[in-house]
Amino acid sequence: MVSRPAVALITPALAAANNGNWQTARRWAQMLSADYEVRLGTTWQHGDEVAMIALHARRSAAAALAWRQAHPARPLVLVLTGTDLYRDIASDDSARRSLVLADRLVVLNEHGLLDLPAEHRAKARVCLQSSPPRKLLHKTARHLRALMAGHLRDEKSPRTYFDAVRRLAGRRDILLDHIGGPLDPALGDEARALARSHPHYRWLGPLTHEATRRRIQAAHVLVHPSRMEGGAQVIIEAVMSGTPVIASRIPGNIGLLGEGYGGYFPLGDGAALAALLQRARDDAAMLPGLAAQCAARAPLFAPEHERRALRALLSELLSPPGDTR
Repeated sequence: MVSRPAVALITPALAAANNGNWQTARRWAQMLSADYEVRLGTTWQHGDEVAMIALHARRSAAAALAWRQAHPARPLVLVLTGTDLYRDIASDDSARRSLVLADRLVVLNEHGLLDLPAEHRAKARVCLQSSPPRKLLHKTARHLRALMAGHLRDEKSPRTYFDAVRRLAGRRDILLDHIGGPLDPALGDEARALARSHPHYRWLGPLTHEATRRRIQAAHVLVHPSRMEGGAQVIIEAVMSGTPVIASRIPGNIGLLGEGYGGYFPLGDGAALAALLQRARDDAAMLPGLAAQCAARAPLFAPEHERRALRALLSELLSPPGDTR
């Protein structure tokens, strides 16, 4: 039996974090396992792998540097997150160094190439993330249930959602749920207080990935008010569940849903978000229209599409010179 070549897959978060980095790493390890022995971890153990894939330019910078020093000719793939693209590579020396060291850069939304410094775009590739499709559920007409799925931290802009909750206090037919752990304790305190004073808002805390997927599937609409995103997995999961999305108009969201998508609101604008949610409840054509736009994007988020892109990337880097397979 021929042994599979080993690949190091470095992620700043493992299962306990229950976040997007972990979901990406877990899924990629599964997708590559037929062809490679995937060694998954938060640090590099100085093994003899044929390639390294590192998620996050800043948080995996030490692993990327150690790899390049130990294996100067072996491929290093750097996967850029939202905080990489939209904050760290503009301000953090270790993140910028990671860009230089990498043989390939991976962005997780179609807009991401434009958001890279021009000198690095030639070695960048787009790899859209994926999710298995789920059955479209019948949803009650008695009320509209919105859902935000994102940990409580500034990058996810939960206060925009909180603002919309307050503005919708008189609309008892619009229910607003929120999934996510209190990574910022002050935001957790705000969520608890809001739930006490506004019964139409429920903070459900951190849930498992499977429980979160079921909630997304059951909601009338997913709300995603983030400040920065590399390629939000919850948007993809909503699309693949037939749940339309209302999202902040930021590059990472546009790179998933498309420039002409009808469910955007200006970043940080709770009033605009509240108005969209009222329209989603009152205008019978709005959510079906958004759902149709999401359905048109769904083939891009099929697992086989992501698997082909990922395997093609490694094949490109690991094929012998002159091999045109």
